Amino acid sequence: MTTSATLVQPAVLLALALLAGAAWALTALLRLEQSWLQAWALLRAVFQLGLLSLVLRFVLGRRDLVLLFLLVMVVVAATVVARRLGWSWAGGLRAAGVIAAAAAVPGIVVFASGAVPAQPRYLLAVGGIVIGGVMTVSTLFGRALDSELRAQRPQIEAWLALGAGPRSAARGAVRAAGAAALVPSTDQTRVTGLVALPGAFVGAVFGGLPVLDAAVFQLMVLAALLAAGVLAVALWTLLLGAPRTLPEAGTAGSTGAAGDARPGNSRRRR
Repeated sequence: MTTSATLVQPAVLLALALLAGAAWALTALLRLEQSWLQAWALLRAVFQLGLLSLVLRFVLGRRDLVLLFLLVMVVVAATVVARRLGWSWAGGLRAAGVIAAAAAVPGIVVFASGAVPAQPRYLLAVGGIVIGGVMTVSTLFGRALDSELRAQRPQIEAWLALGAGPRSAARGAVRAAGAAALVPSTDQTRVTGLVALPGAFVGAVFGGLPVLDAAVFQLMVLAALLAAGVLAVALWTLLLGAPRTLPEAGTAGSTGAAGDARPGNSRRRR
């Protein structure tokens, strides 16, 4: 892999086809839902990375264009969260606000402190990774909250009957959802360098950065990811921590953008 035209080499195309075919065949054999999804995701990644390579040629030299590109990332991330959780456009707007705020605060700390140079390429690298991390935390929180509200519905209704407010009654479910949402980023940090080489570190080394500097850069990325994830959980707790309805136990669905369950799967609280 030594030329800029690597992705059109027959060996690379063959490997991509084999891996995509294997993913599709195994998921179909296991009769999983949407067995085509993994192969389709890989094909999309090929197209998107090719497009990204073209776009970055014009973006990396200008900080304003990098910030605009990060804004586009936030919009896409919010759309993914809203679709995964079955939210309306209003839920997508809230997701965009949470993702932008949770990613911006640690980013400001990283660059304003001088720990990482505020150059366009670093802004894009750190910002893109953190936005992706917050997107994952948001999706996991939404799914876990829906599951916990169903599982703990009897306890929550009991607290409500005793006069507790919605936020107090649902506190246990919200805390459990928040803890579950932070597991991937926490585990990623704990096993860095032991189970897998982190992407930011490898990319910085391949980009010519000294190994020690690359390690420092990776540490800052991990710290920003953890802080952004916790901040996202805090914001979602504020927004969804006092649900006005509870999802019916044993039914499928997702909590709504304002903490409501999806229509048809919920019952208005007494």
